[in-house]
Amino acid sequence: MHRILFQFGNFHIYAYGFFLAVGFCTAVILCVLKIRKSDIKLPLENAADLLLYTVLSGFLGSRILFILINFDVYRQHPLQMLKIWEGGLVFYGGLIPAATVAFVYMRSHRLPVWKLADLVSPLIALGLSFGRIGCFFAGCCYGRETSLPWAVVFRDPDSLARLNVPLHPTQLYEAANGLVIFFFLSWMSKRETFDGQVFWLFVFLYSITRFFIEIFRGDPRGFLFGDLLSTSQGIGILLAIPSLFVLLYMEKRRRRYESGCS
Repeated sequence: MHRILFQFGNFHIYAYGFFLAVGFCTAVILCVLKIRKSDIKLPLENAADLLLYTVLSGFLGSRILFILINFDVYRQHPLQMLKIWEGGLVFYGGLIPAATVAFVYMRSHRLPVWKLADLVSPLIALGLSFGRIGCFFAGCCYGRETSLPWAVVFRDPDSLARLNVPLHPTQLYEAANGLVIFFFLSWMSKRETFDGQVFWLFVFLYSITRFFIEIFRGDPRGFLFGDLLSTSQGIGILLAIPSLFVLLYMEKRRRRYESGCS
């Protein structure tokens, strides 16, 4: 696995940035196509502003959380904070501020918050899947040492992973997880029973699956309560519990409403 995907003289295209860009562009294109086919009325100006604000807040949040988790390293080498093409984004750090900014913007402009959230949630999972492939090439987010037959060995001296030892391909676990969630949510989109269901399903499913994938991670990524939980596991618990509560509450309210109308 190689951090540099293409090289033209002194010009380098890093795998992480390349796959991140591919995932982002794919998600945006599919989002535009889905909105056109839906009954959602989203003015072009609002769409452009919403995209800009969510992307910026998501990018800054994901980078800031990564820096905070690895602050001891960046304190000694502050210029490394700018090298985003080498990896170093935390998904939760981007999801929470991006979702918050999007929610505030849509409410203030009277846009259909939950319909749009349901529409983009599968595409977030798809984009994440592409991003994790970039992680695999770069070697970041690597796994623990293992003797399993599908273990991977990183040999590129520029890789961010541990070298010359068999490791869990946790990046590919995440990529596969994102793809499965994408297909499941796409299937659910045609069967949802209330607005917001697909979005909260995404939050719940990703939080739970990410919690278990974290068990196999071997890279330094910050821990809570000693070494009991990684930072992402702690955030995942905080997101999984309210998302499950919302799903159960909204489904119960829907059934009560339907029984009252019958």
